[in-house]
Amino acid sequence: MDILRKIARYREEEERLRWEGTFAEYLEILKEKPWVAQSAHSRVYNMIKDAGVEEVNGRRRYKFFSRHLFGLEEALERLVEEYFHPAAKRLDVRKRILLLMGPVGGGKSTLVTLLKRGLEEYSKTERGAVYAIKGCPMHEDPLHLIPHHLRDDFYREYGIRIEGELSPLNMMRLEKEYGGRIEDVMVERIFFSENRRVGIGTFSPSDPKSQDIADLTGSIDFSTIAEYGSESDPRAYRFDGELNKANRGIMEFQEMLKCDEKFLWHLLSLTQEGNFKAGRFALISADELIVAHTNETEYRSFIANKKNEALHSRIIVMPIPYNLRVSEEERIYEKMIRESDVADVHIAPHTLRIAAMFTILTRLKESKRPDVDLLKKMRLYDGEMIEGFNEVDVEELKKEHPDEGMSGIDPRYVINRISACIIRKEVPSINALDVLRSLKEGLDQHPSISKEDRERYLNFISLVRKEYDEIAKQEVQKAFVYSYEESAKTLMDNYLDNVEAYCNKTKLRDPLTGEEMNPDEKLMRSIEEQIGISENAKKAFREEILIRISAYARKGQKFDYNSHERLREAIQKKLFADLKDIVKITTSTKTPDEQQLKKINEVVARLIDEYGYNSTSANELLRYVGSLLNR
Repeated sequence: MDILRKIARYREEEERLRWEGTFAEYLEILKEKPWVAQSAHSRVYNMIKDAGVEEVNGRRRYKFFSRHLFGLEEALERLVEEYFHPAAKRLDVRKRILLLMGPVGGGKSTLVTLLKRGLEEYSKTERGAVYAIKGCPMHEDPLHLIPHHLRDDFYREYGIRIEGELSPLNMMRLEKEYGGRIEDVMVERIFFSENRRVGIGTFSPSDPKSQDIADLTGSIDFSTIAEYGSESDPRAYRFDGELNKANRGIMEFQEMLKCDEKFLWHLLSLTQEGNFKAGRFALISADELIVAHTNETEYRSFIANKKNEALHSRIIVMPIPYNLRVSEEERIYEKMIRESDVADVHIAPHTLRIAAMFTILTRLKESKRPDVDLLKKMRLYDGEMIEGFNEVDVEELKKEHPDEGMSGIDPRYVINRISACIIRKEVPSINALDVLRSLKEGLDQHPSISKEDRERYLNFISLVRKEYDEIAKQEVQKAFVYSYEESAKTLMDNYLDNVEAYCNKTKLRDPLTGEEMNPDEKLMRSIEEQIGISENAKKAFREEILIRISAYARKGQKFDYNSHERLREAIQKKLFADLKDIVKITTSTKTPDEQQLKKINEVVARLIDEYGYNSTSANELLRYVGSLLNR
């Protein structure tokens, strides 16, 4: 019954928000809350801004998008700063159709849906409140009632600019229903709703021969002509086209570039002059954001057609490329799986990350720099620290190919392959190898993948498989280390004691015998070699560690196992190298003795409790690593 209580509360809240009154009373609201009279573009911008903005690495991240769109921060920042923000300030940008261009499955439709659903919710807030002339099918702005000769006076008094003309229907109603008394015209608060066709419209072209322009602009209601006597009587007209209903809000123009020309010409007038022609009336004012989306191929053929030149200058194209960051791609898959019927299937750790690595590799382009291969580029884009590279290098890599991310494998393909893998395996658990196998099999069935791309993608699957082999070995070796953190800490403390003695040219004292010893060069090199520190570079590395320890000490902080990224990696690798033989023997023995069986059970338990595996995936991982170490 809890859901019924929530429904009742929701209904009560909607009732509480409703308001209606005269135009004179509406003006009182405007004095107190001038933002109520904002334009459609301004409302969309404020909706995005009010949801919160945070600075991350010098870039603005808009929280409005962050729960649904991943890895598109740069494209979204550009969209808000170059389109929504200037359009909200009434600059010329608002007189353009917003065209989102990007590859299939890149998030264009999701972005438009977010804007539409967001506006529905925003119109229920105080900052997003919208008022309209009561009974108007186009939810017309009440300020259109103010005559032209008084609009400058109105601006001086209220600080609000008025754009647009009173529609033919409301002009007639003003005379016939209100006797020309503007102050008595009834105004009501409206709430945007796509389902109820209030402030949000969607136009989708169909067969050009059968589709009527009335779908956009409304049509004559022939049943009323006998009553009103003329087709030019606005009461005989149905203002129910998408342009009418989307007034004050947003209209999504699906597949705009496939549309018949006669539909596009209406957009020319609407975007440039803020009005459109309907029936036998004067131009009808409309304030709405028109957003369309397309792929690159369609856009190229559209601009190649000379007949479309008038529309070219009325369109602002915003590229929406694929995400190029592995960690964000992983979040896309997690979201898609959460929303599916396979959310209860156990997906072993690293499975989605490995799938994401493959997908990102298909979207990247080779760098001109000889020291950057695709794997390194993928890591740099994902924010990994790689020696010899900084943020400036990453920005330069991105500038090499401005169209990077406009091609490659889309997330839907990967989710389809994961679904196929789950259904085929018929067990409550899948791992990275299952998914890679499924991705490989699916390449033959993908109609848009050329033979050349297929070869390239197979190579990426091999590359990613090697990456997974390393991850799997590390995972098992980590699980084998009893009290892993303690072992690592002991090894690190030992290393640091030796480094300190080496740099200060002093000796160490044996804790048991008390005799003095030289620093253990063999121990230090065995750790440093794990991360490729050469003989020539060892002195500089050790001095850097000592400087870091001093810096921590000055701040009153303790230098621990996690204080130096590369040293931590070296300690881990050294521990793993020492353990390799034990892991190899234990995982590959077909008939383990009691001691080995105990160890295997301990490792499986640790993989389940600490690393997120279940019993099936943990045992599969152990078998796989055993086979790897025996090669």
